Amino acid sequence: MPNKLYLECYSGISGDMTVAALLDLGADQQVLLEGLESLNLPGYQLKIGRVKKNGIDACDFDVILDEPEHHHDHDDEHHHHHDHVHRNIGDIFAIIDQSKISDRAKQTAKDIFRIIAAAESKAHGIAEDQVHFHEVGAVDSIVDIVSAAICLDNLDITEAVVSDLYEGCGYVHCQHGLMPVPVPAVVNIAADNALCLHLTQTRGEMITPTGAAIAAYLSKGGKLPESFVIEKIGLGAGKKDFATANILRAFLIRD
Repeated sequence: MPNKLYLECYSGISGDMTVAALLDLGADQQVLLEGLESLNLPGYQLKIGRVKKNGIDACDFDVILDEPEHHHDHDDEHHHHHDHVHRNIGDIFAIIDQSKISDRAKQTAKDIFRIIAAAESKAHGIAEDQVHFHEVGAVDSIVDIVSAAICLDNLDITEAVVSDLYEGCGYVHCQHGLMPVPVPAVVNIAADNALCLHLTQTRGEMITPTGAAIAAYLSKGGKLPESFVIEKIGLGAGKKDFATANILRAFLIRD
């Protein structure tokens, strides 16, 4: 049965938070693991578990890279040292196409990467096919995006509503030095896809480019119904500790 998804992004959104929330909603973990294995993408391990954020129990999805000092963090996609890994969008599409995930999941993953490529090309002033995904295209973000696509397909999400995206302030370290929050890719994704940003006084980055791209893919301008029934709740944990709980809430709803 097709499902309607509502994402509540009051503590921002990232790829790992989205995957965790979808798993908590009931996406089949075995289907996810088999799909990821079929990517034949080396260099990482997965850790899926439970954590508490401000006392709230949530699912945690962690991509742990083979280099032990590099863990996937809410904003780490900006400063992993993957200088040796340069993939353009064609390389990433080839990885996705040769996998055994469903055609719908393949299309979803590629559509999300296209959103990021458009934003990065604008940020750096180069053609989309020349964007080198040394940051968002590193192993952890490929895993995040493909995982989100597999879980959305597995849950049969046919309609989605996304809340305003809450973002912090200040600066973040990335490959090119200090960048303001929200980072240029997030700003471009928001502008290109009419996402509503809500800026807060929280110091730090709450929206990653991967998270923004997933939100943009899911957000087709639909509004939350005035009244609805919540059929299921999924909570995905972020990797940061803010004054407010760093979680993404996902709801399966019906009017």
